[in-house]
Amino acid sequence: MTVTHHVRVHASSENLAREDQLAWKIAEVAVDQVEVEQPVVDMIINRIIDNAAVAAASLTRAPIIAARAQAFSHPVSTGGAGANLFGTPLDRRTSPEWAAWANGVAVRELDYHDTFLAAEYSHPGDNIPPILAVAQHTGKDGRALVRGIATGYEIQMDLVRAVCLHKHKIDHVAHLGPSAAAGIGTLLGLDVETIYQAVGQALHTTTATRQSRKGEISTWKAHAPAFAGKMAVEAVDRAMRGQTSPAPIYEGEDGVIAWMLDGKDAAYEVPLPAAGEPKRAILDSYTKEHSAEYQAQAWIDLARKLGTANPALRDPANIASIVLHTSHHTHYVIGSGANDPQKYDPMASRETLDHSIPYIFAVALQDGGWHHVDSYTPERAGRADTVALWHKITTAEDAEWTRRYHSEDPDEKAFGGRVEIRLTDGSTVVDEIAVADAHPLGARPFARENYIAKFRLLAEPVLEPAEIERFLELVQRLPELTAAEVAELSIVAMPGLLDDADAPTGLF
Repeated sequence: MTVTHHVRVHASSENLAREDQLAWKIAEVAVDQVEVEQPVVDMIINRIIDNAAVAAASLTRAPIIAARAQAFSHPVSTGGAGANLFGTPLDRRTSPEWAAWANGVAVRELDYHDTFLAAEYSHPGDNIPPILAVAQHTGKDGRALVRGIATGYEIQMDLVRAVCLHKHKIDHVAHLGPSAAAGIGTLLGLDVETIYQAVGQALHTTTATRQSRKGEISTWKAHAPAFAGKMAVEAVDRAMRGQTSPAPIYEGEDGVIAWMLDGKDAAYEVPLPAAGEPKRAILDSYTKEHSAEYQAQAWIDLARKLGTANPALRDPANIASIVLHTSHHTHYVIGSGANDPQKYDPMASRETLDHSIPYIFAVALQDGGWHHVDSYTPERAGRADTVALWHKITTAEDAEWTRRYHSEDPDEKAFGGRVEIRLTDGSTVVDEIAVADAHPLGARPFARENYIAKFRLLAEPVLEPAEIERFLELVQRLPELTAAEVAELSIVAMPGLLDDADAPTGLF
């Protein structure tokens, strides 16, 4: 059973009891000793595989090299054994907050892991790096890790269901700081008071604007969730030392809701599991088959189908216009409604192209597929026929697709739309798609074998065959892993691949 909590702004004179505050309610969910159900355990394993896959594909990219160098500039902190970084030897460790940082960047860099979209947007797999890092540092076993990750997913996704951040141009990682703090609290078996303080601190330190996802998108897009995870680890540490946080962090008259969200007269209905109710939220999330913004997933599938069935659609000389009728979010965030000229710029950054559905649709239409590297190269983006086709593609908001995007009915919730292609001969091609092929309701829903296949595809260029098998064997025994085995739940790059001697230098 789910309990819906009415959350509103309270004047200081009302003296809202901490037991009635949302941060306290989140902490109560985190301390609940309810067992994790087997389907949830199985999906957690899938998502750890998924995170490792996309991290493997990112190991030699500049943001990860820089983040790794920052992390290894810091020794293992006192009080634990430290945590692993993706790609590096298992006996080389750093402090858990810096492991959360470096591994968080590796997981998010390609925008290629899981997603959940409701009132807000999220990549709930971002909870895994900080929770895993703390598990390794503190010597927790697989069962504790499973419980912590289940909480992280539950809290972030429940906040995403209820509280819209992007309407106020607040970055979605503001829901990640509290969820990761709660998940770490579950992992460590902390009490309600400590988790309550950590949740408040994590939220307070991770609210930022959405400029990181606007205009010429920078490398910070990958760092933002990693920063939230790092702040969550530090918030838990401070709370464990008896330090307190701003309160009520959500409901206060100078709190997040009053001044960053819907204002002093606002109210939200936040669903959280009742006491004794299993944490099942992860089962409502979905991963990506393609390395692109989630709202592009279905459009890539539709484009590759259309381009394969009708090669004439690949030639811009045959095309008068292409209009993608879609949801408000797709139109205004990754479509022409954003009014970002960079979304049509062949010289734009990879991060910007990843958030340009006109570019993505053009390339997928011409290539009949999508590649996490080749589809973003400057040569690919600058190809003359692609640029010509790309500039004929616009988006338009469609009220019905917006309604379906926000629907709470999983059977009708949709992230696609309808395409209308007008050819130069006067004919038209019209088609539509509701969800990506890999979505649970799609043409080819992802199952364990698909996660493993994705991992092998992305890991084979950078990991030795024996290392691939070692990781897959280990992770699929997750609930029974000893603390020593959790300490090895990482991936090690093939010898000579990572030459961090060439990493950029900074202050540390």
